[in-house]
Amino acid sequence: MRYLCQMKKLLHIIIYLAFAATICADACTSMIVSAGASASGRPLLWKHRDTGADNNFLARVDSTGLIGYVGLFNAGDSLLREAWMGMNDRGFAIMNTASYNLAPDTASFKDQEGRVMATALARCTTVADFEILLDTLPKPLGVQANFGVIDANGGAAYFETGDWSWTRFDVADSPDGVLIRSNYSFSGEEGKGSGYIRYDNATRLASPAIARGAVTPALLTDTLSRSFYHRLLGRDLYADDIVVNQDFIPRDISTSSIVIEGVTPGASPPSSRMWAILGYPPCGATHLVTLTEIPAGFLPDSSWRSPACDEAMNLRRSTIPYPGGSGPRYIDMRRLRPINEQKRRESLDNYRSAK
Repeated sequence: MRYLCQMKKLLHIIIYLAFAATICADACTSMIVSAGASASGRPLLWKHRDTGADNNFLARVDSTGLIGYVGLFNAGDSLLREAWMGMNDRGFAIMNTASYNLAPDTASFKDQEGRVMATALARCTTVADFEILLDTLPKPLGVQANFGVIDANGGAAYFETGDWSWTRFDVADSPDGVLIRSNYSFSGEEGKGSGYIRYDNATRLASPAIARGAVTPALLTDTLSRSFYHRLLGRDLYADDIVVNQDFIPRDISTSSIVIEGVTPGASPPSSRMWAILGYPPCGATHLVTLTEIPAGFLPDSSWRSPACDEAMNLRRSTIPYPGGSGPRYIDMRRLRPINEQKRRESLDNYRSAK
């Protein structure tokens, strides 16, 4: 009887989460870590990206009279109009997660987050600059997002932003120097939105390092973004054979995991750097990206796609146990584990060689 009750409970969870997935096509898990909470003494900006776009690439953008930056772009964006995360030459960096509890998703003018971030990277030096930008851009903004930003002066904050207004949450006001966001806003309607379980997963996995003030980029890219811990089920499903792919940090629509290491106050802003996986994170390797050097596989090819991203996404498809029907909702962990472990070894080697 106890077994049957547990199975019924799991079935209800799966049905609910499957429904939730159909209404939330774009979703991410993110974290801002203050300099005092990071092992290196440099602030960290992390985004595990979930999106309906199956490929994304990195590129350097330089425009006359504007600040140069390295940004993440969707495949096909040959004009580099929408940046989905990035860092610029002045030490400013930005990312976002979609928010689903700030306002009803009925606006006809929406999905402008990438354009807002591209504008911010080209124009902003500080967190205060970004606040001014939000105030002065034409309204409605066409966004429902938690924007995370850091700067070279020690500024670090989330701006929970809708069409007409925003609410700022400074990392300095957090007792442990860390803020986490998924796909709901703390200033939004309570109980609405999505990503609550992923938020709890990230909090649980990072809490030991947070308590020691020792968060590293590798923890984020190569532990959290590869983890199959599920807070609601109360365990890590990594050792299982077949798992239902719901509410882990890595999702079937995950296409990158990126950490930007900012600079300590007074240091040279161009020393900002990025640690990036493109493609499904458990099937990709983390590489160092600087403001002047991007790994060749992360750059767009002639079709404006990242070869490294395509490679990781193809490996992900090889772990789907059944190609038809609801097969993509499952993961064959027996196929995934050797891929993930090899890529994690490559990632940690890359971290070690960059020190």
